[in-house]
Amino acid sequence: MNSTTLSQARAAKPRVHELLRAMPQLAGVGITRVGKGYAVKVNLTEPPGDDLGVPTELDGVPIRVEVVGYVTKRTVS
Repeated sequence: MNSTTLSQARAAKPRVHELLRAMPQLAGVGITRVGKGYAVKVNLTEPPGDDLGVPTELDGVPIRVEVVGYVTKRTVS
C-alpha cells in the first residue's frame, strides 16, 4: 500500500525531473494519486524503447510513467 505523503512527493518531484531532463521523450513531471498516497508522474511524448531508464521509486516515493503524447498550448476562441 502506498502511504507517500503529498510533501514527500513534492520533495521528490524536482529530483526526478533533474534525473530525467535529458530524456528526449520527457514531456513533463507532475504529482498524481496512487491509492491513498501520492507518486511522481513522468509524462512522455512517446514510448521510450527497450531501456526505459526511469526508476520505479526514488527515496520511497513511487514513480509512475504515462505516454501522453506531445503537450501543446490550448487556445480559447
